[in-house]
Amino acid sequence: MLIKCYTAALQGIDAELITVEVHAISGSDFTLVGLPDNAVKEARDRIYAAMQVNGLDTPRRSLTINMSPADLKKEGSGYDLPLAVGMLVVTEQIHVHSLEQYLFVGELSLDGGLQPVHGVLPITLMAKKQGFRGIILPAANAREAAVVEGIEVYGMESLPDVVRFLEGTYMATPIVVDMEQEFRQLATASDMDFSDVRGQENVRRAMEVAAAGGHNMLMVGPPGAGKSMMAKRLPSILPPLTLDEALETTKIHSVAGLLRRDQSLVINRPFRSPHHTITDVALCGGGSNPRPGEISLAHNGVLFLDELPEYSRATLEVLRQPLEDRHITVARAKNTVNYPASFMLVAAMNPCPCGHYGENNPQHPCTCTPGQIHRYRDKISGPLLDRIDIQCSISAVPYDKLKDMQPGESSAAIRERVLKARVIQQERFQAEQTTPYPMREGTGMGLFCNAQMTPKQVRQYCQLDEQSDKLLQLSMEKMGLSARAYDRILKVARTIADLAGSENIQAPHLMEAISYRQLDKDNWGE
Repeated sequence: MLIKCYTAALQGIDAELITVEVHAISGSDFTLVGLPDNAVKEARDRIYAAMQVNGLDTPRRSLTINMSPADLKKEGSGYDLPLAVGMLVVTEQIHVHSLEQYLFVGELSLDGGLQPVHGVLPITLMAKKQGFRGIILPAANAREAAVVEGIEVYGMESLPDVVRFLEGTYMATPIVVDMEQEFRQLATASDMDFSDVRGQENVRRAMEVAAAGGHNMLMVGPPGAGKSMMAKRLPSILPPLTLDEALETTKIHSVAGLLRRDQSLVINRPFRSPHHTITDVALCGGGSNPRPGEISLAHNGVLFLDELPEYSRATLEVLRQPLEDRHITVARAKNTVNYPASFMLVAAMNPCPCGHYGENNPQHPCTCTPGQIHRYRDKISGPLLDRIDIQCSISAVPYDKLKDMQPGESSAAIRERVLKARVIQQERFQAEQTTPYPMREGTGMGLFCNAQMTPKQVRQYCQLDEQSDKLLQLSMEKMGLSARAYDRILKVARTIADLAGSENIQAPHLMEAISYRQLDKDNWGE
């Protein structure tokens, strides 16, 4: 006797359909084929224990189970439930006529309970695309799966519940999630607000420009000047996630296993701040069983690197390609996966090892030698620095600003200006959209803010008048800027013009954009 049931395998942040074929003949052997890893091979012991505890008979026949396609590696414990269902049907312990209508996923505990698994959202999206009527999975994963409309989601507590449901003796109700209500409940206001920041008007302005255009940013200043404080408040002025962005972000966090059990969607823009001891694999993703790295977990949000020179130079260099392409391909001997990585890079650093270079403060004189300063700065390569649109210096806050009890401008007020600038950009780039917002699935591609413009689009949307052109030419020659820096200055100038409501880039907009290339004046890196 041969039966088939269906499950899924994760490939990057997407899922692929897996057919579980169970063949039974007389005998007592058990054979599992189709490139299962150790966790899948151990499923037999979990399934047999769950059957015995719940009064079901363990198979008394020789079983051969194939997981097709057989050349795709099967990893994890989420195959327990489809394997168990296949065994029960092929040994005629349960009789079901609609097995092909459902996709099964879930881990079994020894008492038959269903334990949550990772990657349920992409699996459910794939099941809907394949035309399945419903998906049967652990109750703890049900809300995450239920955000996908057009497919019935059944959250089950145990293997006996699944058996009774398939036999028609247990009338389960599909889980339904109200997406609008989820957005209202989860999109809470941030505790971080720019009204807490004292002084630093120039840096606040630079952050507003960065948020309005999606630009990368580097802050250089002494310890305690507020670099980290302001970076943590950047998400509070970014535009809210759209539903499509939320789904794409949730897929990544689902695969990484970072969703809470009561969480169905990632509503707020991610803010990732890895420690400087992070490895290049943890940053970009990969491993023997590839998983998303920090740059993908920051997709549609902010990646904050504090104390930038303390990171390994080799680790920082892996950022260069994702910053340009907004996705990363992780290639391994057995597998190649593609992860989206469209994030804003925000970094902070001291001007020198002691942190007081250029401060002119007699209380805290710089104690570093020129060689130490050079080695410290040289940890950040020129090509990486070239990819950072906005580079600004930050000074220590004077006492009269610190004692000021009047709150600064709120995040809500800044965000309102940012949103107006983003609306201008989306209207400008509307003709560029060839796919639904926000991107072609799994690539992180699309054009939705000024930082994402290609050189062709820069030439189209960032034209200069004669006065501005001469100003930029003089600055390029004096500062020795690269062609990439030229494009990035124009992108930032376009954002500043959008914030001002100007259709054309004018000389003041360009001058402000050039002022944000401060580190290029110092010839940092090689």
